[in-house]
Amino acid sequence: MTDYFQVFGLPRRLGVDAEALQRRFYELSRRYHPDFHGSAAPEDQARVLETSARLNAAYRVLRDPMARIEYLVQLEDGRETGDGGAAQPAAPPELLGEMFEIQEALAEARAGQLDAAARRALREQRERLIARRRDEEVRLSGPLTAAWDTAVPGERPALLEQLKRGLAVRAYLKTVIDDLGETLREAEAV
Repeated sequence: MTDYFQVFGLPRRLGVDAEALQRRFYELSRRYHPDFHGSAAPEDQARVLETSARLNAAYRVLRDPMARIEYLVQLEDGRETGDGGAAQPAAPPELLGEMFEIQEALAEARAGQLDAAARRALREQRERLIARRRDEEVRLSGPLTAAWDTAVPGERPALLEQLKRGLAVRAYLKTVIDDLGETLREAEAV
């Protein structure tokens, strides 16, 4: 398993100096760019190509605070990280009741035509959920990131659970926001 933090020689922390990461990425990209190794033996070219691909994948994940959190959670859980993609989280129990009502409204909207009042209500609902998702991202990338980076080992399991819950809330909200957007687009196309 590749540890993207190790690719850049970084400790496994959520707070990353974005400018320093970018400088290091450019430095390593020049060193491992396949074009600079065109006269090398085929096995060396293959190794350089693999290193370059790993470097690019690591940079994509570590430069994005949310992708970095998802990746770190996977590493801490001991799950296969692949390209850093997140596993599908379970629906957060605290959101289920509220989301069930929204899903019912969506089903009704899809079954019949939406009048102007219903469209406006769904748009407001969508905007409210977008703001909520943004708040969750601020909490994840702000206080929880800082808490993770300063925690002693005994505090980390509880923080890991908070990160997982926050990511699940964010993912679930995204799904509902996308569903609302699709329903509104379909209603406006009619």
